[in-house]
Formats: sequence, structure tokens, C-alpha cells
Amino acid sequence: MEAVIPVIGVLAGLISLTAFPPYIFDMFKGTTRPERASWFIWTVLSIIAFTTQIAEGARWSLILIGVQTFGITLTFLLSLKFGYGGLKKRDIVSLIVASFGLVLWGITNQPILALVLVIIIDIAGAWLTVYKAYRDPESETEITWWLDSVASSLGVIAVGAITPSLLLYPGYLVLANFSVVVGIRLGRMRKRSSVKIAKNQ
Repeated sequence: MEAVIPVIGVLAGLISLTAFPPYIFDMFKGTTRPERASWFIWTVLSIIAFTTQIAEGARWSLILIGVQTFGITLTFLLSLKFGYGGLKKRDIVSLIVASFGLVLWGITNQPILALVLVIIIDIAGAWLTVYKAYRDPESETEITWWLDSVASSLGVIAVGAITPSLLLYPGYLVLANFSVVVGIRLGRMRKRSSVKIAKNQ
């Protein structure tokens, strides 16, 4: 099994790498509009998670997190032009929660506690995109979230051991990415139902 771990780690990184081009392409087309606050929070947190995982001794699972850090940062920078949000009440509340969490993260000397705080802060950003995906499913690129869900699942396997401090973040990423997929699907179902009701009236 140990001989397979490097392959799984590289495969997770490659799949994650393929997840971003469709999203970026759709941004340039004007169909996908990323939630700026979400991607800003994710950019900060992915950098923190990457350095924390190094401190915890992660090896092959770092490939996935490294690739995602690059892709997330690039997406955030592009969202400044092609995205929306940032000044709405829910954005401001999420940014305040994230900032408070970052302060707590900064004063803790426990890597595992820092990682838990990272995940809590990440949720403050993730729900914004899940909500947007539900309200406006066509503003998200579904394949990107599917690919990242698969990559994150492989990232869990790439840890190669039952080590909570190393499994926590990639495990959370599986749930976070899949939550956006669920938001998109539920949003499309809601729109179809609305159309049917309108036609029957």
C-alpha cells in the first residue's frame, strides 16, 4: 500500500489541477461568477493549511493542497474582475467571522487546533458559495466541484495513515466541494419547479 501512496498523491494533484481550467474558462465567458468573499477566505486559508500540513509532517497529500492553493489564489485574483459579492451583509458577516478565527489561529501554538480553526473559518466562506450555487446554479461550473471532490477523496487516501491531524483538512474538503455540487443540483431543481408552476398557472 505504501508504494501506491505517491501515485495517489500525484493523481489527486493532477485531478485538482484539471478542475480549475473549466472554471476559469467559464469566468472569461461570463457564465461563472465566483463569490469574491469565499475565494478570498479560501486563499488565506489554503496558504495556512498548506503550511500547517507541512508542520504536521504531511508528504504526498501536500501535492493536492499545494495545487489547490495555487488554483484558489488565481481564481480569487480573477474574481476581482469577473466575480461578484463582497459588500453584502452575509459577505461582511462571513469576513468578520473569518477574521476572528484568524486571530484565534494566530495566538494558538497547537497545529491541530489551528487546523480546526482553519476549517471553521473555511465554512464561513464556503456557505456563501453554496448559497449562491443554490440561488443561481448557472453561475457555478459544476464539473470543477465534482473534480475537486474526487481529488480531495484521493487526498484523504494519500495521507497513508489514520492520523486525524492529516486527515481532517482533506476530509473536510470532500464535504465542502460536494456541498457546492448539492447546492447547484438543488438550485436547478428549484428553478425547474418554478417554471412548471408558472406554466400551470
